[in-house]
Amino acid sequence: MVFNSIEFAIFVVILWPLYWAARHRLRMQNLLLLGASYLFYGWWDWRFLFLLGGTTLVDFWAVRHIGRAVSPVARQRWMIFSVAVNLVVLGFFKYFEFFVDSGVDVANQLGLEWTAPALHFVLPVGISFYVFHEISYAIDVYRGRVEPENDLIVYALYIAFFAQLVAGPITRAGHMLPQFRRARVFPDAEARYSGFVLILTGLFKKVVLADGISPWVNEVFDAPQDRGLLPALVAMFGFAVQIYGDFAGYTDIARGVARLFGIEIARNFEQPYLSRNITEFWRTWHISLSSWLHDYLYVPLGGNRSGRFGTYRNLIIVMLLGGLWHGASWNFVVWGGLHGVALAVHRALSPSTDRQRQGVPALRAVPAVAANFVLVTVLWVFFRANSLDAALDFFGGMTSGLTGSAAGAWKPPAMILSFALVAMFAMDVVDRSRMPRSPLRRIPMAVQGVLAGLAIVAIVVFSGQDPEPFIYFQF
Repeated sequence: MVFNSIEFAIFVVILWPLYWAARHRLRMQNLLLLGASYLFYGWWDWRFLFLLGGTTLVDFWAVRHIGRAVSPVARQRWMIFSVAVNLVVLGFFKYFEFFVDSGVDVANQLGLEWTAPALHFVLPVGISFYVFHEISYAIDVYRGRVEPENDLIVYALYIAFFAQLVAGPITRAGHMLPQFRRARVFPDAEARYSGFVLILTGLFKKVVLADGISPWVNEVFDAPQDRGLLPALVAMFGFAVQIYGDFAGYTDIARGVARLFGIEIARNFEQPYLSRNITEFWRTWHISLSSWLHDYLYVPLGGNRSGRFGTYRNLIIVMLLGGLWHGASWNFVVWGGLHGVALAVHRALSPSTDRQRQGVPALRAVPAVAANFVLVTVLWVFFRANSLDAALDFFGGMTSGLTGSAAGAWKPPAMILSFALVAMFAMDVVDRSRMPRSPLRRIPMAVQGVLAGLAIVAIVVFSGQDPEPFIYFQF
């Protein structure tokens, strides 16, 4: 397994002074970060270091040929080669069993007796993220947006940087490579302060909000039949809190740690649950994936240049593939497809694609925010369920009784969920009105100290339960 929270903290505490002791030797800093990143990844399973290193080498070599090629045809062939290698690797480890099992099911439906080979592959942690890094790099060089990297250490660090390696964000080469090429400046007081605030808020979102509600979420989703309305609602809205606290919390921690090393990682969330519609949600949720899908799938398919119905088709196709990216299971495909349909419907009803003004939603926008939050939360059921049948069982179990036979036992979890929802939205409202680096700068120092103290106490209290692995580690 990857580092737990304590091991990761020790890892960073040891690495940080060594890294800044070499502040005037860029090569040494990069080698330290690269070695530490491979140690971080190898802690889970050292054998997959060969896969990470192998795809890095192939991509580095192929993309340099894109830069050297004279004819457009040769450039295109090298780009296709690089992308194909990465897709084959991703498809083999992540989707081979899914397609084989689906083929067996189709054959059986047709009356053919076919037994699938007994093959079981371990999914390498973070493979979807670093493969997407490599694909976007090859395409960006082919398009002329980025120059091919000539330093293997710099490129390998871009792919393997430990803060983003196993769960993103999916950063772009044009943003990250220049940071690894130039000397980093020791973070000033403001950068250190904002970095620690990001880490603290990330830990609070993960340990208190996400892990605090996860036992009840897991209990219902692991056995969704005949649960009743109240347990199902706690699990459904609880998972909306859990996945946001878990993933946004991880991103905050990653950004805070990277900032302490003099490296800036772009925001991956912009208070998505304050969105007024599904389009705005996907502009603010997992921004790095949304923009990746837009730039490398939606636009090549024709984007919104294909006419009205072509645009709807492209939205649905992209979201179907986005759902499949999350997991090799039909429930993820359905989840992505439903989001694609929702995006198409919103585009049909509101043709304007202008971005809405950011800011805390006005009172008149609260119904739209609430309706969109409920829509996203209902669709999360397909994402969280263990299978498509389990998702349908979950919705069926909601109708087994008004509150279910054990409603009384679910009142405390419902109260905890209410606290988590209030805390989550309050944090987002504060963050929406933030200053450039830290929203807490507007709050008096004494109040900041009290809030930090309460957050630390809550993190310590909730860390006593069994830790939940980060959800996006499985992707």
